[in-house]
Amino acid sequence: MGPVSNEHAWNYLFDMDGVLVREHHIVPGADDLVSELRENGVPFMVLTNNSIYTPRDLRARLLHSGLDIPEESIWTSALATAQFLQTQRPGGSAYVVGESGLTTALHNAGYVMTETEPDYVVLGETRTYSFEAITRAIRLVEAGARFIATNPDESGPSAEGRLPATGAVAALIEKATGRRPYFVGKPNPLMMRSALRRIGAHSENTIMVGDRMDTDVLSGLEAGLQTVLVLSGISGRDTAEEFPYRPTKVIGSVQELVGRTGAPFAQEG
Repeated sequence: MGPVSNEHAWNYLFDMDGVLVREHHIVPGADDLVSELRENGVPFMVLTNNSIYTPRDLRARLLHSGLDIPEESIWTSALATAQFLQTQRPGGSAYVVGESGLTTALHNAGYVMTETEPDYVVLGETRTYSFEAITRAIRLVEAGARFIATNPDESGPSAEGRLPATGAVAALIEKATGRRPYFVGKPNPLMMRSALRRIGAHSENTIMVGDRMDTDVLSGLEAGLQTVLVLSGISGRDTAEEFPYRPTKVIGSVQELVGRTGAPFAQEG
């Protein structure tokens, strides 16, 4: 099908893993969808709770998978966290447990990385959590540092099986200190709203497309967006029925959006 008109001025937020790519392979139709959006000037943003990589890193990884997404169209929990902290305490300081995606975002927001009386302890995703770093984070939180975490995901997938994620390590620190972190990433609608501001969009004409009921659909609903659940990732149709809320539409994959990005969905019965 050829290009479609964006006469309804709908905007799109997409989760990345399980929606556009899966295990480093493109989801069939995702490349056609992205091409259609770009050709028609439809504003969109790709979101990920993963704070390991910078948008530049993610663009390169997606390009390797066959998906051409501009760097400025990628929004991570690390960027959302840095933006949140910059508005809360401009020019502050942080002790960071995380990777370059998080430290780069914080540096660009004007933050200083320090182990000496930081304003915040910021926990992000990493594949090399060290007991020493976690112990230091615990002691700094006990000493008064405010506890922030990029996202609440307790585990994530890998080729070898599930991996502990930010939420699991945050639980360890919370158990040791009695201090609960503030999670910036999905399902906090704060991440949705910050992404909307990045593309100059409003919630009433934006659709969130995700593969998880407990993060993507929930945060989209709470931010006032229409929501589309794709069955190409985590949540299945049966799983979706277990939740007390429901998406606007359930589809097999983003392939079904190709050629119809200008039309909103009616709520499923």
